[in-house]
Amino acid sequence: MCLVHVCSCAPIPGTRLIDVFMLYLIPTPIGNLGDITLRALETLKSVDVIAAEDTRETGKLLKHFGIGKPLFSFHEHSADTKRRDLLARLEQGETVALVSEAGTPLVSDPGYKLVREALRRGVRVEALPGAAAFVTALVASGAPPDRFAFFGFLPPKTGARQRRLAELAAYPETLIFYESPHRLLKMLADVRAVLGERSVAVARELTKKFEEIKRGKVSEVMDAFGRSGVRGEIVVIVWGKDKEEA
Repeated sequence: MCLVHVCSCAPIPGTRLIDVFMLYLIPTPIGNLGDITLRALETLKSVDVIAAEDTRETGKLLKHFGIGKPLFSFHEHSADTKRRDLLARLEQGETVALVSEAGTPLVSDPGYKLVREALRRGVRVEALPGAAAFVTALVASGAPPDRFAFFGFLPPKTGARQRRLAELAAYPETLIFYESPHRLLKMLADVRAVLGERSVAVARELTKKFEEIKRGKVSEVMDAFGRSGVRGEIVVIVWGKDKEEA
């Protein structure tokens, strides 16, 4: 649903098509380095340059697997000039891998404009399957997984966050969000205020040493994290309207 994949046989109408795949979207582990795929490693070894959201973290990953490739910083605050630089490299025949700090590129991460413009220019794009924190959290949560909606991060301020939650109140689908540790309890308080005492699951530090998933009514989960504190990368799963278990 949120992974970007463009079939090599289906270019955007009106674009020319280069003979080889040139832009790769490569997922990286969300914690445990053993979760990277063999295909991802082979592709990272083969490209000319790696565009990374966080070159320090990507550098550690490459060093761990003995991959020596040039790194190009590309993140949400990157100037348009950096996107143009990457597009110029692609049009000159270089192969580029786009990676995020962790997980699948473009999922709550930068890169959409680069991919879209590359496709407009006739550059081939290939997305590799791999880790995505929201999928891992969903299947481990106990929430109904047959229909779900992923919304990334909610607005950081209470008023805007509550208005957004009110727009989602009638959704029957399981709702999935990312959240920062310092906002988690405020976000859960807003879920309770706007959506009521729904079941939720909060997953943190998935695949890492201190992985933890707390499940229960929103007040119960708030109380649990109020006692233990909150750290790490967080995914919040909220049961959809009228989807509570009997």
